[in-house]
Order: sequence, then structure tokens, then C-alpha cells
Amino acid sequence: MTKQQHMPEIYGKYPKKDASCLIDLLQDVQEQFGYLPDSEMQQVAKHVDIPVSRVYGVATFYNQFRFQPLGKYVIKVCRGTACHVQGSLGILTTLENELGIKAGQTTKDLMFTIETVACIGACSIAPVIAINDEFHGGLTTKSLQKLLRGYQKRSAKDEVTA
Repeated sequence: MTKQQHMPEIYGKYPKKDASCLIDLLQDVQEQFGYLPDSEMQQVAKHVDIPVSRVYGVATFYNQFRFQPLGKYVIKVCRGTACHVQGSLGILTTLENELGIKAGQTTKDLMFTIETVACIGACSIAPVIAINDEFHGGLTTKSLQKLLRGYQKRSAKDEVTA
């Protein structure tokens, strides 16, 4: 079943021409697609009968909404105090340089997304990152580069077996 086939189920849950359901509808669309595609933003606007600009205005106000798909591996870099003191800025810079993207962006091949978080809650293993909720602590630039290579190899192996 394709994602498009699921969409009537989502829109059918909400009354037409009722802007009070806008945020809930946007959340459901994002859950379905992983982000808010332009085509769906237009569909949402039609459904609740408001201008597309207002839909974008609401969606851009809340940082929970994304307008680009996430990568296969979402890397969350802790920028909390303990991690900062232990060199998380260097970890973030290394990630950005290795992957050719900045925090908040996704690689063109949709393999990696970098996000920064205020605190992961794993201060005892600072500096720490989480890749798809798998924690990696005590990182150095060298160990981070090795870790990235492992994920790249894992992904290449997944593609060969698919």
C-alpha cells in the first residue's frame, strides 16, 4: 500500500473547512511522510479552507514540523554543558565536514541528517551522539570518523541485499 493510499484515511478524520484541526492534521501528514511535502501543504490548505500561506505560517512557527525528509540515519549531537566541555563542538564540526552538510540538514542521498539537541541525558559518556537512538559516547574526531564509516558500510550492505 502506498503512502498516497493512506491519505484519505488521514483527511477523513478531520472535518472539512475547519481550521481548528490544522495542527493535528499537519502532525498526521508529517507522521505519514516523515516531513511536510509541498503537495500535501496545498492539500491541507484545501481541506481546512485557508490560504496555503497560513498553513505554512503555522507549520513554520512550530519547530516540530519539517519540510525536508530525514535521512536514514538521524544523528543527534548533544550540545549540553557536559558535552560542550568535553568537545561536542569539535564533534559537530567533524560531522558537518565529513558529511558535507550543516546541522539541520540532510545529505542529498538521504543517508544522514544532523540535528543538535540541548541534552541527550548521557552526561557520563560525554561527548555523546545518538544515531537513530543508539548512543555513542566518549567520542573523538578519529572514533567518530570510524563510526561514520561503519554506518556507511552498513547502509551499502543493506542496499546490496535489498
